[in-house]
Amino acid sequence: MPPANATIGSVAAPAVEPTSRRALILVIGLFFLWGVANNLNDVLIAHFRRVFALGDFQSGLVQSAFYLGYFCFAIPAALFMQRFGYKAAVIFGLGLFGAGALLFWPASTALSYAFFLLALFVIASGLAFLETAANPMVAELGSADSAERRLNFAQAFNPLGSITGVTLGALLILPGADDGSTQAVIADAQAVRLPYMLIAAVVLGWAALLGATRFPAKALRQPRVDKGSAAAYLALLARPRYLFGVLAQFFYVGAQVGVWSYLIRYVDAALPGFGPRNAAWLLTGSLALFMVGRFVGSALLARISGARLMLGFAVADTLLCLFASLVGGTAGVAALVATSFFMSIMYPTIFVLTLRGLGPLTKPGASLIVMAIIGGAVITALMGLASDTAGTIRAAMAVPAICFAGVALFARLHLRDRIFAAATLP
Repeated sequence: MPPANATIGSVAAPAVEPTSRRALILVIGLFFLWGVANNLNDVLIAHFRRVFALGDFQSGLVQSAFYLGYFCFAIPAALFMQRFGYKAAVIFGLGLFGAGALLFWPASTALSYAFFLLALFVIASGLAFLETAANPMVAELGSADSAERRLNFAQAFNPLGSITGVTLGALLILPGADDGSTQAVIADAQAVRLPYMLIAAVVLGWAALLGATRFPAKALRQPRVDKGSAAAYLALLARPRYLFGVLAQFFYVGAQVGVWSYLIRYVDAALPGFGPRNAAWLLTGSLALFMVGRFVGSALLARISGARLMLGFAVADTLLCLFASLVGGTAGVAALVATSFFMSIMYPTIFVLTLRGLGPLTKPGASLIVMAIIGGAVITALMGLASDTAGTIRAAMAVPAICFAGVALFARLHLRDRIFAAATLP
């Protein structure tokens, strides 16, 4: 799932047995690696739009191909993990990740946008394996009492990877200035080679290190298969509040991915001459605000209920996106950058509120919420379509405004729990 959606919590050094320390470090590194891959896409959208002379809908297919890979391989990854265990799933996922990164070389030689989309789909399929296995694996690499603290520590590396990915893109892919010449465009098509070859080398090297590292037996075991899963999923379909939670997660992930995907494009249109590289630095600042928002939100959650805080944050993001859609210019850019601060608590809060009261349905319920990541594919494409139809990227920002309004409605209904819960009883 997209990098930014780590669980809220304090970040502290994990308690772990010495024999598991090297294994834990290698697994924690995975959180950083998939953060790099996820947010490098935000740079690719701006880059491919220029190289291939694409519209906003077409360039947004970068995220559609990527999140479709996540969606298609979420269940196969779980089945693979059940059959071969956590470690095998991680190594297999790293292999797919590395293979997808290597495909960027022939794709840049062929100058084929479809080839690049295929490479991104392969990368995302590998990340689906990593994210499915890495979280429970971290929990197994140490005592049960400190599992939550270890997982929070590991997830803190995810936004660091996101910032690194955008930084790599700004330095190695995006031009400092756009002279629009044919020669410059052709040269830029191959600018993706170096960062993705570096990623491939690190990822495949990481897989080799994992393969050569001894893991505790409990971290290698195969997860137990729940034989009653079909009936559980049918039971979930009879719970309107749960289904609305899945929809809210769909809206949130789509809005988050969409805003970040088109931020560089928005800045380029709102501030002519500013340059895509400088716009990428603004995206980096927006991701940093996301991290700050997570820690501020974590502190506020000690005094304010999750639903109430999320309602306030979702309303703020709705208004900021509407402002960016209607006003534009420097003020619109500032509003769009600021949305990241308020996004920070949404994914984990929606996750917790949606699963509340499910009891034995909690595990299957969690899997469907994770699959709501497909919102990143759908909403980003809708934003591109809105931009192309209206002839301005500003119009696209009305789409995440509607999505954040949906999140706010979910939070509001959750606050009116006695009214809404009446329809969710078995």
